Amino acid sequence: MKASNHPTHRGLADGPGGPSRAPAGGPGETSDRPHGGLADGLDEASDRTDPGPAGGLGGSSDRNRRWLAGGLGGFVAAEVVAALILAAVLGWGWQILVEAFVVTNGLMGLTFGLCGAVIAWHRPSNPIGWLFIADGIGHATTAVTTPIGQLMGDADAPMVAQRLIVTLSMAAWPWSIGLFLPLALLLFPTGSLLSPRWRWAAIGIIATAPLFVLEMAGDGSAPGEGLPPGYLSFSSYDALQPLWTMTELRNLVALLLAITCLTIRYRRADEVGRRQLLWLLLASVIAILFVTPWSFIAGTPILVLLAIPLIPVAVAVAIVRYQLLDIRLVVSRALTWALLSLVAVGAYAALAAILGSLISSRVGRSAAITVLIALIIAPILPRLQQLVDRALYGDRRDPARVASRVGEQLSAGLPGVVASIRSALRFPYVALIVDNAIVASDGSLPVTVVPLELEYGGTTVGVLNIGLRSGESELSSTDRNVIGLVAVPLAVAVHATRLSAELQSSREKLVSAREEERRRIRRDLHDGLGPTLTGVAFTADAAANLISTDTDQARNLLSTLRSDTRMAIADVRRLVDDLRPPALDELGLVGALRQRADQLSFRADGASIQVEVSADGLPALPAALEVAAYRIATEALTNIVRHSHATYAVLALRCDKDLEIEVTDDGPPNGEWRPGVGLHAMRERAAELGGRFEAGPSPSGGVVRASFPLEHA
Repeated sequence: MKASNHPTHRGLADGPGGPSRAPAGGPGETSDRPHGGLADGLDEASDRTDPGPAGGLGGSSDRNRRWLAGGLGGFVAAEVVAALILAAVLGWGWQILVEAFVVTNGLMGLTFGLCGAVIAWHRPSNPIGWLFIADGIGHATTAVTTPIGQLMGDADAPMVAQRLIVTLSMAAWPWSIGLFLPLALLLFPTGSLLSPRWRWAAIGIIATAPLFVLEMAGDGSAPGEGLPPGYLSFSSYDALQPLWTMTELRNLVALLLAITCLTIRYRRADEVGRRQLLWLLLASVIAILFVTPWSFIAGTPILVLLAIPLIPVAVAVAIVRYQLLDIRLVVSRALTWALLSLVAVGAYAALAAILGSLISSRVGRSAAITVLIALIIAPILPRLQQLVDRALYGDRRDPARVASRVGEQLSAGLPGVVASIRSALRFPYVALIVDNAIVASDGSLPVTVVPLELEYGGTTVGVLNIGLRSGESELSSTDRNVIGLVAVPLAVAVHATRLSAELQSSREKLVSAREEERRRIRRDLHDGLGPTLTGVAFTADAAANLISTDTDQARNLLSTLRSDTRMAIADVRRLVDDLRPPALDELGLVGALRQRADQLSFRADGASIQVEVSADGLPALPAALEVAAYRIATEALTNIVRHSHATYAVLALRCDKDLEIEVTDDGPPNGEWRPGVGLHAMRERAAELGGRFEAGPSPSGGVVRASFPLEHA
């Protein structure tokens, strides 16, 4: 037996059980998120989490729905297996199976049914799985009833039974194409409508679906020779041709509505939603490439319809396992070859028309066209690949462009640089971490993040966290090369930012220290020198008043005046010494230290101590460095005198690239030193000038070391 094609139509559908000519996939989909959230009626956890076959977000209710989904998926598989067994009983070969649409309906029924069962098993509350199961049942029912009808016809079964089977065969599959598939795409991926306004689109698809069923089953044709028409056939079918044309347009409008909805979802989607979209986009591109000739070119093999099952597979992966692999790379290659194929077909048709009147077939018209097509496509392919890769991966194959974009953002600050890196390379997430704190980030945090260290001068100044694209387990060498190029200026920017922050902190400390010093001097002048000088003034007035009447009292007042004046001079000297030791100006650093060493020749217990100063060939030093060195050295010698039991101490000053100060003594070790006011003061003085400081016991006694970089000084 050989099935005949539909007698009147070569449009969106053709033949008994012939599926839609146009692919039912949209260009993609996204998560239903107005402003990044899910749309109405569906919890995010039910869409994005996998509770597992045994677990459940909804308890026993979800478990029951999972078992129902599994049972229906098994029913679809059983129908397809039965169709093949019955076809074998009839003795149908491969050609008859193809022409009777048993192969195409069986495969579509199997893929839609099983993929729908997988979706419903993992996402019981998502209606897309159940719509795909219904779609699969429709195709599988047509596949199994086609050989059943032929068996009944050969066995002269009752006419009622034959007409019932023919009706099922003709009316089962149009529901799949006209209702279940466009409605599933309208709800993809979350199972809820984009907004309440899209409710009318869903209602329109549901309400007009019976028209497509009547168009496919009402013309009186049968799925096999010698079979009666189905119960849905009617005599006025041909008079309703305008209605059937409108029905074909209705199918096209339903698909366009789904595509429009998916496009809007893509624009609102986050990174996860766009990854899901790419799965459907890939399947749709392949389906369009194979199915488009079926709609426009007579004689196109029926087997091109086998590209349609890629759509349910892509939808199932997008909903359940959208991170299976780097879908961007696959889509990049598919889009490139799809565009190239369209260019090749268009160029071939145009050249065939042009050269048909110029070159005769005897001189090789086909060969000439082939050569010209090759010459046209050769330069186009790299350009197409570059354009598609740029849409999916940004400018990673153009490192100079990425570096230029990053350089433009350096003046705007680190947040702008991070955002430009993510945008240029299409990463889902990029963050810059400095001193264990995120200073700039862009995008949503993915599951996998790869840290890359930023180095400046051999020192790690920060970490750049890169979120991997969907399906990637590590950064590709191309990505690493580009990031390595922009990491250099980024590390410089991080280092400069840290230096700027440290400089600002130093300025604030200097201002604070200056104000504290002014406050101390004011307090000393007000509380110490001020009252003394006031007393001197009063005593001088009193002595002047008594000098002619009471000479003795005037002498006593002058003696007090002399003592108070000496006290005021001592206060002034103390204030001056606190600002800068006079000995530094009078004797220089080395002379002042030797003078101080001579003054500290006895310990607190009265025992003598010998202090040696070794400081030859010191160059002229800045005033601030001289004061710091003097204060640290004299404080270290004072601590030896007060707290150690040493008999010998050495103060050594050396100057090469750095000024080094070392004070050692032969006192017995007495455990770790507890930091006091003196040690804190010495450490702070060293830090103020960018120096280093260490102090503590050693096997031979105590040691205090400080060093100052002369270039900073």
